[in-house]
Amino acid sequence: MDRAGHPDRRTLLAGGLVVASVALAGCSSTSATPLATGTSPEARPTTPAAAFTRLMDGNKRWVSGDLQHPDRDPNRRQFVAQKQEPFGAILSCIDSRVPPELLFDTGLGDLYVMRTGGEAIGPVVTGSVEYGPMTSGTPLIVVLGHQRCGAVEAAYNSIRDGKPLPGNLEAIAKALRPAYEQAVREGGADPVESMARAQVKLTAADLRSNQDLAPLVGRGALAVVGAYYSLDTGKVEVLAGAPS
Repeated sequence: MDRAGHPDRRTLLAGGLVVASVALAGCSSTSATPLATGTSPEARPTTPAAAFTRLMDGNKRWVSGDLQHPDRDPNRRQFVAQKQEPFGAILSCIDSRVPPELLFDTGLGDLYVMRTGGEAIGPVVTGSVEYGPMTSGTPLIVVLGHQRCGAVEAAYNSIRDGKPLPGNLEAIAKALRPAYEQAVREGGADPVESMARAQVKLTAADLRSNQDLAPLVGRGALAVVGAYYSLDTGKVEVLAGAPS
């Protein structure tokens, strides 16, 4: 074979690798371009009243079906990846029909959410609720009960009948006993619904007056709202503590 007139196999391979490298470099330079950093369409509320208004406006959209689904894309994910500043903390029930992020039409990084059966609280839950206001200036806490709460109904029947619930469910019943006793005192056509509302108001009052949150409430940096969600309409009703 005439090597002067015909390039050998190694030369052809080398040339092909150079071409492939150039092509790959061009592709990688395009794909490696970072996503533009997303920003929230609205500034983070910094006062209890502004945070409360943001939440209730979102609930109005949920009720009407005119949802915005704000801050739920890769840009927002990137924006909050290194730091979060939620404007609200929600203590709600575990009920699958009451997801706070949806019924307030909020986005990624907007809310701290704690969920327990019947909004039952104890030291760990209380500490979790306190976290936002005490570490990042979250100006609003909402205790959110709801219609036809299974945990409240189970606790009501257990206490009324003197039959403890199985396993650790009994801890929920014990935590809800003050609400049961208040509902019994107040009476009413539907004692379970009365108990559910009492649980919201008692829990909100306890949080509002506890030794760590009370100073924030006292100087107007924090509001603790008790609210109640209708499964039928999707509307959130304020029971106590709405900031002015």
